Amino acid sequence: MNTQDVYILAIESSCDDTSAAVLHNDKVLSNVVANQKIHEEYGGVVPELASRAHQQNIVPVVHQALSRANIDKKELSAIAFTRGPGLMGSLLVGTSFAKSLALGLDIPLIEVNHMQAHILAHFIKEPETPMPSFPFLALTISGGHTQIVKVNSHFNMEVIGETIDDAVGEAFDKSAKILGLPYPGGPLVDKYARQGDAKAYPFPKPKVDGLNFSFSGFKTSVLYFIQKETEKDPDFIEKNLNDICASIQQGIINILIDKLKKAVKQTGIKQIAIGGGVSANSGIRDTLKECEKRFGWQTYIPKFEYTTDNAAMIGIVGYYKFLKEDFTDQRITAKARFSI
Repeated sequence: MNTQDVYILAIESSCDDTSAAVLHNDKVLSNVVANQKIHEEYGGVVPELASRAHQQNIVPVVHQALSRANIDKKELSAIAFTRGPGLMGSLLVGTSFAKSLALGLDIPLIEVNHMQAHILAHFIKEPETPMPSFPFLALTISGGHTQIVKVNSHFNMEVIGETIDDAVGEAFDKSAKILGLPYPGGPLVDKYARQGDAKAYPFPKPKVDGLNFSFSGFKTSVLYFIQKETEKDPDFIEKNLNDICASIQQGIINILIDKLKKAVKQTGIKQIAIGGGVSANSGIRDTLKECEKRFGWQTYIPKFEYTTDNAAMIGIVGYYKFLKEDFTDQRITAKARFSI
């Protein structure tokens, strides 16, 4: 088997973004993402609409990824795809397409765990982007997940802390919704927080054992606080939006950093890598950089385009699995719940 020139076509369809990428070994040649705007009208992802949009987008997205990479499909070594976790209808579109194309081209099929891909995105070769060495701690934060993972090698990962209820991305989006901001609200909270005072309105920190997280109580405290203040002054949100967003963001960051500090103390590992859509948040990025100076941590933050759902991260897992000849067969099915 030729491992000098490995060309992987990767497909990601776990939620509402259809993405295809082509990798040459560990280098990205193309990474195309089609976003679905339709969900903005509903204030959240509608699974049925998401799977229909994937069906419309997948062929043009794959075509674009191949043409941007200047690769003919006959040159492909294997096809990697997201098997899970995610929305079942969305996963089925990507899984079915990947299986059919691999069968038609008579090349290997590689299943990828979406959460593992967020972590291994750090191993995509990019100029001036250092890669973590093993072992390291990965904080994966997204709309659906919040986990601290001890990463011993590319495929030896241990979840040492996770949310017991809601994910951090949901805490951002639901807080934004309470403030009357449009979906997705997380990036807007980040935007307004930059102009606000993070100490204006302190929110209580949930008491959760060990390295686990909880955000449902935090969301409730935001709701009660806004209800109380708007009763006194109906224009409270409008007058104080920047300070409210800064305080919400700081409250969430404090929860994440507290648990990370605990994890570092428990494991003795000072290398921290973040991944997942919420790692695009500027407040979290800035705080991690401060932690480098304060606690002597080494922090690794992926290139912005590799933080949100994208196929390049699926491709890098595909590449490492290809080297191990870790292939899957045509009987494979999508898995909505799929642990690391």
